[in-house]
Amino acid sequence: MQIVILKDSAEVAAYGANIFIKQLQKKPDSVLGLATGSTPVLLYQGLIEAFEAQLISFENVTSFNLDEYLGLEGTHPQSYRYFMNEQLFDHIDINKMQTHVPPGDAENPLEACQGYEQQIEAAGGIDIQLLGIGRNGHIGFNEPSSGLMSRTRVKTLTKATIEDNARFFNDDEYQPHLSITMGIGTILDARKVVLLATGENKADAILATVEGPLMAACPASALQLHTDAVLVIDEAAASKLSDRDFYKHIEIENQKLLAQLS
Repeated sequence: MQIVILKDSAEVAAYGANIFIKQLQKKPDSVLGLATGSTPVLLYQGLIEAFEAQLISFENVTSFNLDEYLGLEGTHPQSYRYFMNEQLFDHIDINKMQTHVPPGDAENPLEACQGYEQQIEAAGGIDIQLLGIGRNGHIGFNEPSSGLMSRTRVKTLTKATIEDNARFFNDDEYQPHLSITMGIGTILDARKVVLLATGENKADAILATVEGPLMAACPASALQLHTDAVLVIDEAAASKLSDRDFYKHIEIENQKLLAQLS
C-alpha cells in the first residue's frame, strides 16, 4: 500500500487526476471504476480540463461506478447516475452506452447485481478503481461487517452513512436506506486502486485502514491485501497516523526511483 500525504484537498485531487490521466494516455481504452460523493468532484474537474486541453480522450473508455441508491431512477437528482452525468460524463467525449452504474430502479435487484458482475467480467475487468472512504471505513457502500470477498450485492446503509449523506437530501425528500454496491472482492479485483481522503473527519478511518488489523469492522482495511493500492490523503486525514514523516519519506524515495526508471 502506497501512502501519499499532501497539503490539502486541491493537491489530493490534482495528484489523483494525474494518475488517471497517465492511465488514459497509456491505455486509451481503459476500464475505469468510478466513485461519487464530494471527494472525487475536484478530480473529475481535473479530468475535464485535461480532456478540453486535448491531453486525453474518453472515446474508447468503459466505466463502472461503485454503487447506487436502491429505489432511485437514474433521472433522480440524488441518484449517482445523475451525479456522474452532471460532474463528468456530460463534459467529455465518453459514449454513455459504455458508462455503467448499478440500476437503482431494477425490478429484480439480486439479478441486477449478478448482471453487473458479468458486465465487468465481459469488459475485461477494471483497470483502475477510484475510491472514497466513509468515516466508518466503508468503501463503496460496503459498510462495517461486509465480507472481505463479497461481490456486487444489495446492502443496508448504516445510521452513520445515512446521517452523512442526509445533507444531499431535502427534509421532505425520500432518502433510501438500501443500495446496490460493488463488493469488496469486486473492488480488490481491480488492477489498481486509488483511494482519496481529505479532512480530519476521515482521520480515524485512515488510521484503521493503514495501521489497523485487517478486519470487517473497517472495510477499507481490505486494501492491505491489494498489490497496487495508492492512498492519496491530505494532512488532516493523515493526522492520526503514527509516523507521517515516514510515509512522506517513502513517497519521496518512490518518486526518485520512478524518475530513475523512466
